[in-house]
Order: sequence, then C-alpha cells, then structure tokens
Amino acid sequence: VLLFVWIETSNEYFGFDWVIFLGTGYWFFWSIVLLSLFGILTAYSSLLVVLAFLLVWEGYELYLHWCHKILILLMILLCSFVLWILCQLWQERWLTAGLSLQIFAPYMHLSGITVMVILSWPVAFYLIHLEEEVRMRRYKMMYDRETAKGCNILTKLRALQVTIGLPFFLILLCLYIVPLGIHSPCIQEEDKLGPKPDFFGHRGAPMLGPENTMMSFEKAVEQGAYGLESDVQLSYDQVPFLMHDNDLRRTTNIRNVQPNASITHSSFFLWSFLSTLNAGKWFVQSQFKPFYHMKPLSRADREKAENQRIPKLTDLLELAQKEKKFVIFDLNTPPRKHPLRHTYIRHVVSVILASKIEQHLIFWLPSFDRQYVQSRAPGFQQVGQLFSIERLTKENISRINVDYKRLFYKGLKDYKAANININLYIVNEPWLYSLAWCSRIHSVTTDNIQTLSQLNHPYFFMTPGYYMFMWLLMDSVSAVLIFAIFYFHWWRESKKEMFNNSIHTDLRSLNLPNKPSFRVLGNPWALSAFYPALTKSTKKQPGSCHFLVVPKKKSSEPEQVKETIKPLMPSKDDVRQPSPTEKTFEPTWDAPREATLETALPSLKVNKPTISSLEIAQSK
Repeated sequence: VLLFVWIETSNEYFGFDWVIFLGTGYWFFWSIVLLSLFGILTAYSSLLVVLAFLLVWEGYELYLHWCHKILILLMILLCSFVLWILCQLWQERWLTAGLSLQIFAPYMHLSGITVMVILSWPVAFYLIHLEEEVRMRRYKMMYDRETAKGCNILTKLRALQVTIGLPFFLILLCLYIVPLGIHSPCIQEEDKLGPKPDFFGHRGAPMLGPENTMMSFEKAVEQGAYGLESDVQLSYDQVPFLMHDNDLRRTTNIRNVQPNASITHSSFFLWSFLSTLNAGKWFVQSQFKPFYHMKPLSRADREKAENQRIPKLTDLLELAQKEKKFVIFDLNTPPRKHPLRHTYIRHVVSVILASKIEQHLIFWLPSFDRQYVQSRAPGFQQVGQLFSIERLTKENISRINVDYKRLFYKGLKDYKAANININLYIVNEPWLYSLAWCSRIHSVTTDNIQTLSQLNHPYFFMTPGYYMFMWLLMDSVSAVLIFAIFYFHWWRESKKEMFNNSIHTDLRSLNLPNKPSFRVLGNPWALSAFYPALTKSTKKQPGSCHFLVVPKKKSSEPEQVKETIKPLMPSKDDVRQPSPTEKTFEPTWDAPREATLETALPSLKVNKPTISSLEIAQSK
C-alpha cells in the first residue's frame, strides 16, 4: 500500500524534496530514496511470501530465521511510521491516490481478474485435495470405532475448505460486478471529450532552464505556453523581482558571495545587490538538479543557463507583452519591518500599469485588497480560489486557481456548471493531465510543459461500449478457465481414486486381510502444514495420492544377509505336465549363445536364497 501511494504521488516529488531542503539546507532526491526503499521492502516481503507458499506446497513446516523476524519487525515499524506521517501531516496525498484509482480502476479491474485466474490453480488444487481427504476419512470411519474424533477431523477439513474457497469466490464475484460501481472520467464517448487544457509555465519551464529566469520563460514560450506563472518578492528598495523561496540559498550563489547572509530573507536586500547574483549555475550542477528525470542540456543552453540573473517583474511583463502571453503570479507578503509591509499590493499594481502591458493579459491572483485592484485596474482578469460560487459571483470572478487534488471531489462539477474557468496546479504527470483533460478542465500549471504539450489524446481513454465489451469478454473467458481448472483437478483426483480402488480390489482378490499391516507414508506436502493436529493420523492412513509401501519388520534386529543364492528351480510337484492338446514350448539354445553365457557367468555354487520372502501377518 505504501509503495502504491508513493508511486502514484510522483507528481509531488519536487515539493517533498523542497520541504526537506527547507529543514536541512541540503538538496537531494529524498523522494527517490524513499521510492527505492519502499520498492526493496516490497520485493523482500513478497519474496518471503512466495518462498513460504512454496514450502507449504511441498509440505515443509514454516520456520523463519531470527534475522528475518527482526527485518520484518523493522519494516512494519517503518511503514507504520511513514503511513502515520502521511495521515497526520500530508493527508492530501491520499487524494492523489484516489485520483489515480479513478483513471486506473478499469485497468486494475481487468488485471485483477487475470490474477484470480492464476490463483485459481492452487485454490482448486487444495479444495479438491481436501475434498478427497474428507471422503477418505469417511471411508475410514466405517471401520474405526473413534467416531467422535473422526467427526472432529471432518469438521476441521470442511472449515479449511470454507476458509480457502469462500474468500476466493467472493473476491471473484466482486470483480465480476465491480464495473457497475466504477466511475472514471476517461470512460466517455469520443464526441463528449473536451478540448485540450492550456498550459501555464510554472516558473517558466523549470526542466529546460533555471526557474524564474528569463531563459526559463523563453523556453516556456517556445513550448507553446498559454501563460507564464511566477512568484514575486519585493526588494528593500521597493523593486519587484522574481523569486520563489524566501531566502537565496537554493537558486543563487549567495553562499559564495555572502555566506553569513544566505538565510536572510531576500526582501531585505537591495536590488543593486540582488542583480549581481548568479541565478543559473546551480541548475547545471548535478547535485542541485531540481528534477531527477531532466534531460541533459545542450552546450548552448548550458552556457546560457550559467549566465542567468534574477529578473525583475517588469522583464517578465515585457516578454509577455511581446509574445501576447498571459501572466499569473503569487505575490509574497513582505516580512515585518519592510517599508512596503502594508502597501505592497498598491505598489505592484502601479508597477504593472507603468509597464504599459495590456491589462487583460494580467491574471490577478492575490485576494488581499481586491476591491482596490478592481477599481484601479478594471482590465485585470480576477482569479479566485476555491471560494463559494456565491462569493465568486459577488466579486465578479470568472476563473479559479485550484490545487489539482480538489478534482477528487465530484470533479468540480458545480463550478463548471456555473461557467467558471478552472486552472489546476501543479500537474506534471501525463496520467494526471489526461484526467484533467477528460474532466474538461480549462488549463493547468505545469513544470513538465515539454512532455505534456506533445500529448494529442488523453491516456487511458476508452468508450463505454469498448469497456463493456472488455468487461464481458474477460468475465466470460475467466469463468471458463476457472471452471476448466477446477474440472481438471477433480478429474485428476478421480483418476487417482480409481487407481487406488483397483489396488484394493486386487488385494481383496488375493484373499489378503482388509486392514494391511504395512505402513503407508503420505506425500511430503501432506496436510500437516495446514492442520498440524492431523499430522500423526494422516501419516498412518493410506492417502489418495502417491504412497510408499514399506514391509513391516518382525523385530528390531535387521535380518542377516546370507551369502548364497538358491536358484528358482521348480520341483516335481510344481511342474504340470502339458495335456496332449496343448502345444509345448521348448527353448532352443545355439552354441554361440551358450558359449557366451559360460564365459560371462562362471560356475556358481548355489545353495540357499539370499532374499527372504515377504510375509504379511494377520492384523490383530
């Protein structure tokens, strides 16, 4: 479960690594480390389960070494701790897992039926074998006085059959009817599929250039971005500049220039100093690479990235005006003791208006002092958050910027019904973008624009008719296969029973006692692994499968092997004279064969037989 949740939340890896960086000051792909750890633990535990199943299959008693016991205990504690953290501090990750189920549920359903067909082989094997064991027990009770003990054993066998068979068939039945309750946005008619969502480049194109630099925004424009997203800070001398973090450690060379000021809030620096910092060398260094699956840069892009500086807001507005791209940004509140602590909204609005950019290209996101912004710049497109529809209508807001996890709640149908445009952030995975596409979302904010822009059709899309066809086909084929597997095991056990019955019939025809005194050793995988209480009695009774017949010894002393061999020569009384009507058979020996036998077999002194005959004593 933990591995599944972590894989499905790969869209959040950068955010997780960034949170760890804020606490440690060191950038590393901790998300990939945890992914590898969870994968190793899952493989280890799965291997133990497989080995345990094989041992039970062969009839060996399960014994776990103390090293494995310690490792399993540590694994359970670690997984429990991580799941507790996810439930307490990162509950929204479960929403991401829920969204993945919405798009992967049809395929998981078909895969689950395939798994059940594979599992039907061992289940059928044990159910049929247990049924044969019940029949043998009932046959034994006809000659055994311990009727109460036999009934108790039969009850245990039936309970074991129910324990194995009932969950299997209940799960199979649920899989057969689960499509009735599956709702996936990607199962719809082709003509009802909405248009492809537009892209807002999150801090530009941070996989192609250093985030929040002009190179990154230019790369986003080249990839066909609908708009550009950024983060705005205010310097101490009131210059708006682009920076996401509150300090300069991660994306600049402040540690080399002023190590003691590396954790100082960036708004306490003057623009004359900020403009001298390098904002791109960290991007080309492998230890600071922001995304683990980034493609290597070309030589020209590498040189360009190494020379990037912190841009001002006006630089971004100039590019947007030139390329006719929309601009949306988070405006960070200045820290205390900053000169623009209470007037930063009005100052930024005046800077935007002074840049002469067309007002409709500005998507205004900050909610603080919105009435002033609407009166001062009525051309700005107001963007809200997940407010109520009544509030959005009252404030004349026709677009909302929402975390993609909120798509889990009814797909935001109420907002789409109210003709409110929806922008989701941050969508990096193709499956998540496909889900947004099938849900008729208007735009997304992404770090992975170079990949998502190449999609021409949503992943995992299928029509209802096609899914119904696959559903019925898989159910029918799996039902036939499972029935055939059960019938095969029943037929094989029946053949074994017929073989055993023929052996008993031959023994009775020889006037042998009904209860043989020889010992019957059961199969090595016999039922001792499942119910140890039956082990002793099981080994003493003839099984329905393979068995070994060992002659019962008369005493504990081994018989002495004699040195002579008595030829099996018939006596006079044993020789029956042929009747006149019967043809006699006389072997002919030629001279060469007789010479060969005399050479190969020297004269032997034959006295008494060396192998004692088997005696089957009458049972008490």
